Amino acid sequence: MDSRTTRRFTLIAGLAMWALAGCGRQQPAEPPAQPAAAAPAPVEQPDAALKAVKDKGVLVVGVAPFYAPFESTNEKTKEIEGFDVDLVRAIAAKMGLGVKHKPAEWQALLGGLDKGDHDLIFSAMSKKEAAAANVEFSDVYYHLDDIIITAKGNPKSIQGKADLKDKVVGVQLGSGSEPLADGIKGEVGIKEVKKYKLTQDAMNDLKAGRIDGVIAGYTFAVEQTRQDPSFVVLAAPLASAELVGVFRKGSGSLVAEFNKALAAVKADGTYDQLVAKWLALGK
Repeated sequence: MDSRTTRRFTLIAGLAMWALAGCGRQQPAEPPAQPAAAAPAPVEQPDAALKAVKDKGVLVVGVAPFYAPFESTNEKTKEIEGFDVDLVRAIAAKMGLGVKHKPAEWQALLGGLDKGDHDLIFSAMSKKEAAAANVEFSDVYYHLDDIIITAKGNPKSIQGKADLKDKVVGVQLGSGSEPLADGIKGEVGIKEVKKYKLTQDAMNDLKAGRIDGVIAGYTFAVEQTRQDPSFVVLAAPLASAELVGVFRKGSGSLVAEFNKALAAVKADGTYDQLVAKWLALGK
């Protein structure tokens, strides 16, 4: 083997040994992948409902003044009065606001709220009555039982729900009593549920003998018997409704402030005074 061949062999052998040594050497581990930084949670911006009311200084309240003693129009003064009227004024005062009542037909209240005609509805409206609308509710301010009203002497001997079988029963259209009566019709077999624009219209038909009974709120019913002894109120409640203030969707700031004021009115004794003034017959 000549010298050139020897050098070439030596070089190849050296390269082979270097390669083998490199294969046996532990390679550094890849650094673990870092998790992507979580995006910061979006900060919820307060809605402008409270500011809008504070700026004008007045809470505009939608009301259907046909449901004494919660709200009705005084025949002498032509002013709207009642438990809801006094209570919402007391709540607004805690908020540093005045009150403007905007009367409307019961069936138009939710549509008016959606259009912006008023800031809230405070008119003996229950959660069930407003459940299908795109709204927010205040805390419950009163529990109102639904009962049966009959004519004086109870000529059809109605004592409870089961006795409504084959009877004609009146309710106010769009009220919480309407779905209640519809449900009882399927349950016990009411002959017909007649639906009226106002509960008072149903009461008039009851007095005239055109229907056999009316389903309505207990406090309203007792007020009617106080004014006109032609009616009898059955004490056993059919259901209980939660009365609330009703606001447009997206009015969370206003609802929260309203609830604080409602709690304050209850805490300082004003609420109990108003119950005694307006609703003592019903509770």
